[in-house]
Amino acid sequence: MSPLSDLGLRRHPDDPRDPFRAWDAADEYLLDELGEPRGAVVVFGDRWGALVTALAAHRPVQITDSYLTQQATRANLARLGLPEATLLSTQDAPPGRIDTLLVRVPKSLALLEDQLIRLAPAVHEGTRIIGAGMVKEIHTSTLALFENILGPTRTSLAVKKARLIFTEPRPTPRTSRFPVTYTHEGLDLVNHAGVFCADRLDIGTRFFLKHLPATVKGQRVVDLGCGNGIVGAFVLRGNPDAEVLFVDESYAAVASARANVRGPAEFRVGDGLAGAEPESADLVLCNPPFHTHQAVTDATAWRMFTQAKRALRPGGELRIVGNRHLGYHVKLKRLFGDVTVVAGDPKFVVLSAVRRGPR
Repeated sequence: MSPLSDLGLRRHPDDPRDPFRAWDAADEYLLDELGEPRGAVVVFGDRWGALVTALAAHRPVQITDSYLTQQATRANLARLGLPEATLLSTQDAPPGRIDTLLVRVPKSLALLEDQLIRLAPAVHEGTRIIGAGMVKEIHTSTLALFENILGPTRTSLAVKKARLIFTEPRPTPRTSRFPVTYTHEGLDLVNHAGVFCADRLDIGTRFFLKHLPATVKGQRVVDLGCGNGIVGAFVLRGNPDAEVLFVDESYAAVASARANVRGPAEFRVGDGLAGAEPESADLVLCNPPFHTHQAVTDATAWRMFTQAKRALRPGGELRIVGNRHLGYHVKLKRLFGDVTVVAGDPKFVVLSAVRRGPR
């Protein structure tokens, strides 16, 4: 039995129906190899707080781009009566000294590149550096980043489809190329590292922008899972008196949205609309993700849809874009009753669901 299994770790939000664990074989492999860490411990990319919780006695510093990961970490530590950890986002200044650096390889190579560059100045010749990931997550390009930024790098044998990365600390001072900028239809857009489609607008959002409501004059609009904020920015460009909330669980996404929005707006890092006042929005716009880390799941989309329904006023609209094959219309019909197809092409569909008023 794994020591991590003994801890009873949970993801966030805590859902007994969730089929996924809060840890995996890569976390186990890393902890088995690490033994007792030394000095100042920094953990980057911890998925649900598994590593920080297991190492709580060493007061590790966690660095993550995920609000949900931070919440899971806090909850796991509190549940087990363990000391609180220092939880930093990718937008915070990193620690000044690192004696043990543990890296769970993120899905985004851009985020990995940016964070390794930011962490490198705190690494010294005595720093122990171990990366970890499932075999499918570690590529030649992954190892090249460790090698070019932190020092000579090698990998372990695979165990339970997981692999470790060992780096000898010889950091090369570099300046991060992030955030990057590009232009779309006259808007200059900033993307911090880790935001989906870093150097161009993804085709799903391109399609969505063509099928936004024509006017939202004076309405309360939510750009849910806002990414770099381009959807809400387009709303404001055509309706400057609209009241727009940009919300995402990614710190890098909300930082990007802040940089991209001209004029007054509200920005929030959080679990979607979980804390929103009921019946407080007129329109929710959303391009929901269908991955959580490497796992394919519609759990996030379902949570977004239920949050949106609760936040919408009677007569308010949820409008989404999604890959046609995901079948979001089935879930929306179950929640809202009627669903309208606004537009579609062979790959994407834009759907509208209106919250009914009281009967």
